[in-house]
Amino acid sequence: MVHLPTRFDGRRKSAEYEAVVRAGPHLRRLQQAHAHLVVTGCHRSRALITKLLTLSCAAGSISYTRRLYRSLAHPDSFLFNSLIKASSKFGFSIDAIVFYRRMLLSRVTPSSYTFTSVIKACADLSLLRVGTLVHSHVLISGYSSDSFVQAALVTFYAKSCAPRVARKVFDEMPQRGVVAWNSMISGYEQNGLANEALAVFRRMVESRVEPDSTTFVSVLSACSQLGSLELGCWLHECIVGSGIHVNAVLATSLVNMFSRCGDVARARAVFDSINDGNVVSWTAMISGYGMHGYGVEAMEVFHRMKDRGVVPNSVTFVAVLSACAHAGLIDEGRLVFASMKQEYGVVPGVEHHVCMVDMFGRGGFLNEAYQFVKGLSSEELVPAVWTAMLGACKMHKNFDLGVEVAENLISAEPENPGHYVLLSNMYAFAGRMDRVESIRNVMIQRGLKKQVGFSTIDVDNISYLFSMADKSHPETNEIYHYLDELMGRCKDAGYAAVPELAMHELEEEEKEYALRYHSEKLAVAFGLMKTDHGVTLRIAKNLRICEDCHSAIKFMSVVTNREIIVRDKLRFHHFREGSCSCLDYW
Repeated sequence: MVHLPTRFDGRRKSAEYEAVVRAGPHLRRLQQAHAHLVVTGCHRSRALITKLLTLSCAAGSISYTRRLYRSLAHPDSFLFNSLIKASSKFGFSIDAIVFYRRMLLSRVTPSSYTFTSVIKACADLSLLRVGTLVHSHVLISGYSSDSFVQAALVTFYAKSCAPRVARKVFDEMPQRGVVAWNSMISGYEQNGLANEALAVFRRMVESRVEPDSTTFVSVLSACSQLGSLELGCWLHECIVGSGIHVNAVLATSLVNMFSRCGDVARARAVFDSINDGNVVSWTAMISGYGMHGYGVEAMEVFHRMKDRGVVPNSVTFVAVLSACAHAGLIDEGRLVFASMKQEYGVVPGVEHHVCMVDMFGRGGFLNEAYQFVKGLSSEELVPAVWTAMLGACKMHKNFDLGVEVAENLISAEPENPGHYVLLSNMYAFAGRMDRVESIRNVMIQRGLKKQVGFSTIDVDNISYLFSMADKSHPETNEIYHYLDELMGRCKDAGYAAVPELAMHELEEEEKEYALRYHSEKLAVAFGLMKTDHGVTLRIAKNLRICEDCHSAIKFMSVVTNREIIVRDKLRFHHFREGSCSCLDYW
């Protein structure tokens, strides 16, 4: 008889716990379950309240979670850990840090589970100072060798733009599981350190740690940054050979990689193999076609996407409008832009406005582009919009409007040297040499320098980098001799140098000499020297390809009977038999 009430209470609590679990992450049901607990007297049960707290976080109601927490007199370690983990997991990172602070103030000792969750919260917010303080707590508490805490620290420092510190923590780990390796690879990739990310991946493979799909998503993204098709094909073979299930996320990464490495046909083959494609995978294929100038194909995929019932999002519309801009599909672009808000309720943002200005400008509709710009609010009139407008003015040689636009751009971003260069060029074309000198003096006074352009080419799995008039390569003499000969053949075929705006002060003969040794031409010459006839050359440039190089490479494709693909800052150019896929519309 004495033990009966205890057994009865245990059974009742078990039933109430099941009722809370059945309520699930639905706020109204959880509130009803909580009310029932109060009525039955089970609301003092730590297990029940803890479950309520975590489910209310999952339901997206952090305010209700806070109210539940405040109703507790003496929260223990298990409850704090559950609170911090749930807050961090479901996107309430600030609250996770606040609960951690209250845990310390309550003199409750944190565990490895605590540190893992609160470090993740700091990583999500890129709070370097707070995360560093938590790291010191880790050291003091004796958890510096815990593999899960160390992996969380690697991720935190990587996301907080401190890859060197992340690597130091990573190198000090006595044992590294796949999560730690993934954190380091992803950290390098997200900080734009693609080569370092790939080096860690190779070391991971050498260490006989089996990569998973998360590993390959990061590595493929790093490969995309480099634009190396050979490396991308090798990674694809690794994925197939490993037997990893290629889900929609991994397949989309492959689509992005092949597109950004210049093989849109392989990107389409992977895309067609996706069975459970979502809006991200459809958008990736549209974007891939768009950056290669295949606007018609991009629109075909967009229409198929809508027919399949996949609802486009804001990013999808950026990809579609960009494809229209790069292919001269003005009417289609107008219809897509109008449908965004009318049919899908997507409010146009900065990227959409830039695409529209770019589309009108490239198509020669300068007045319509300028009217579109003038119709934007002051908040919407960001530098990127003016940059697109200025590019249109330069393309169609409308110098008066270009000068006006450039001055607006400099007013918005006075520390960007590219804007001064463009304005100087505009004044030069307009014959205002006094203003050219003035702009240059301003740049000198402010210590602004034009960004250095460079081009890379992969030959036999080795990447070679060239800058303008570069003489660092051991075969410089041979490369220059071959390029001189090649340009002579191009001249015989009809090529004529297109003087660069920035070199207006040079004599004609000097202009031609300076233009000849641009990084793109050096990379192409080297590639032609080192590869067999029939091999497609793939060049990547960090800036936009210049008008003269664009013209020259068209002739190179004729006299050498080669296909040459150049990926510049904005898009791909496929040079074949004297023409470019952009139809001189770039």
